[in-house]
Amino acid sequence: MKEGIIVESLISEYSGLFGNVESEGKQKKYSKSSIIRNLVKSADWTTSGAEEILSLVDNYGAFILRNALALAVVLNKEDGDLNL
Repeated sequence: MKEGIIVESLISEYSGLFGNVESEGKQKKYSKSSIIRNLVKSADWTTSGAEEILSLVDNYGAFILRNALALAVVLNKEDGDLNL
């Protein structure tokens, strides 16, 4: 499964960028502006794309996003309607 390998690679990349985020109980505490800057600088995101992905993470979390990813793969929906 190509998507599984890609997701594992992205997790590894983002862990390298953000793995030192302070733990605060189950949640991790982080600076939104710092995350956005790092995504733009180190992961080739545009500022608006970085803001959007962080918004998705904050609003939905891993459970919903895992399911959305699985459905997007099944529906062969590589790029969304917003053309980010």
